[in-house]
Amino acid sequence: MVQKLFIRDLTLRDGQQSSFATRMKQSQIDRVLPYYKDAGFYAMEVWGGAVPDSVMRYLNESPWDRLEKIKAAVGDTSKLTALSRGRNLFGYSPYTDEIIEGFCRNSIASGLGIMRIFDALNDVDNVKSTIKYVKKFGGIADCAVCYTIDPHFTTMERLKAFLKGKPLPKAVFTDAYFLDKAKQMEALGADMITIKDMSGLIPPKRVAGLIRLFKKNLHVPIDFHTHCTPGYGLASVLSAIVNGVDIVDTNIWYFAGGPAAPAIELIYLFCQKMQIDCGVQMEAVAKIREELKSIRKELEPFDAVKQFPNAFDPLKDKLPAEIDQALDRAIALAKSEQEEELLAVCHKIEQYFNFPKPNELVKNAEIPGGMYTNMVAQLKQLKAEDILEKAMTLIPTVRLAAGLPPLVTPTSQIVGAQAVNCALDQRAGKAMYTNVSNQFVNLVKGEYGKTPVPVDPEFRLKIAGVREETPYDTSRYQMQPNPVLEDCGGVKLAENEKELLLLELFPLVAKTFLTNLKRERYQATQAVKQPEEAAPVAKKQPITGHVIAAPMPGRVLSVKVKPGDTVKRNQELLVLEAMKMENSIMADKPGVIKQVLVGDGESVGADAPLVEFE
Repeated sequence: MVQKLFIRDLTLRDGQQSSFATRMKQSQIDRVLPYYKDAGFYAMEVWGGAVPDSVMRYLNESPWDRLEKIKAAVGDTSKLTALSRGRNLFGYSPYTDEIIEGFCRNSIASGLGIMRIFDALNDVDNVKSTIKYVKKFGGIADCAVCYTIDPHFTTMERLKAFLKGKPLPKAVFTDAYFLDKAKQMEALGADMITIKDMSGLIPPKRVAGLIRLFKKNLHVPIDFHTHCTPGYGLASVLSAIVNGVDIVDTNIWYFAGGPAAPAIELIYLFCQKMQIDCGVQMEAVAKIREELKSIRKELEPFDAVKQFPNAFDPLKDKLPAEIDQALDRAIALAKSEQEEELLAVCHKIEQYFNFPKPNELVKNAEIPGGMYTNMVAQLKQLKAEDILEKAMTLIPTVRLAAGLPPLVTPTSQIVGAQAVNCALDQRAGKAMYTNVSNQFVNLVKGEYGKTPVPVDPEFRLKIAGVREETPYDTSRYQMQPNPVLEDCGGVKLAENEKELLLLELFPLVAKTFLTNLKRERYQATQAVKQPEEAAPVAKKQPITGHVIAAPMPGRVLSVKVKPGDTVKRNQELLVLEAMKMENSIMADKPGVIKQVLVGDGESVGADAPLVEFE
């Protein structure tokens, strides 16, 4: 009997997000869709993650159109899948059940077949609502257990903590921990379980054991998702297949390897040798591959790797004997769980095809590659590259203080940005946590859910002002403003439920996108376009008073005060988005606002004046 393996293709979502900053235009995607219809992948991940934000922010395209056009082209030949963050959906804030229900209903009506649901804390309570509504509207609930590892502390660090009366925790992220989370999700109605290794940190032997454990104790299909950044990806996927995984996630050749998932072409070679049917028409994949080669060249400004794999067609090209033998050797090593040798052989295979080498820095740091590159970019923006090493060493300390969250979006960004803040604090001679983002405050407070280990009540008091864990109260949720656009024919900013959902999930980005959409539509209806009268711009007065300046480069999300307002010390003046985090800018003294020097959506540099006091 031939073993079956299902393939989930990630190319059009995770693939382009991992390697090309999610910059594929609809016109580029349209070029490959006819071939995808013939390829017959079990599933295609095309939505969620950064796609909805990026297509509005950078491409001026509608996320709903993206999903609906792919569905129209592919039909039912492959299930379309999206990635969502449980109660946070695509954003950084928890949402009410009404918003989650509307989002799931509209997503499935627009063509979504599978919703992959994960929570950044592995807090199962945070995925309940999405599971319920996905299934209610006829979708498949794919629940992901986020793989992570315990931070490494030296013997000296453990001894110091013990002597202070605060011993460091023993291993938290054991196989039993992951199985328990999976069983809870299955009990809630999960139709499949994904081992989601977003950091690419799971070695072959560990995934082999987890697959066997899950297959023995669960009654739903198991999917394995990983990345190649630290060098485990190909070997770990092979180990998962050998140990009976039901589904694996891959990318097509020119979008594979490096920060992305392994290539379907290499997985196909392994499957052929093991007489496993992966159900994919490789002739159609060849056509997609050639089109992607051209598209990758078009995406060159956003290419994170800039290293093309050598051209290869597994149906036509003959492998040299050495590489063919290496494939056989890798399979034998995976079956016997000889991990070091397996990794060496898989690296040899990848090197032959010119895929990127393992990123040793990311591997040794044991953090997601995206988290590392975000930190580097943030420090370059701050002109503080010299503290990168210090920030990296602070990650385990910050992570433990915040309850040991798995490092996955958004907690990876929250912890990484806070480690940068703490390094900056120390460089300035200040105490750690002098500057904290709103998201870090909310994480420590308990608004994101239960952390894997409890947060010290005294630390919570210091950061969030409360000792007790305080869950997010959805009854306090306030919908985003939906004004009438008088200069666009008097229509509402969001005119239907799908647009309202975009506004809730991506307030600033959707506001700009929807405003431009309505303005273009209104102007197109005018027989004779009159030149627009520019709105009068308030002239800024010379600055003579006390100024509050931006502590770092960023973008103004919202201004909370206006000229003439009397404010108290520590009152919030505005919210600045920096390093993907929201930072409340507070008054450092009581007084009266003379002038506000910035507006919503405006980008500012470090030390830029924001607000002036009388």
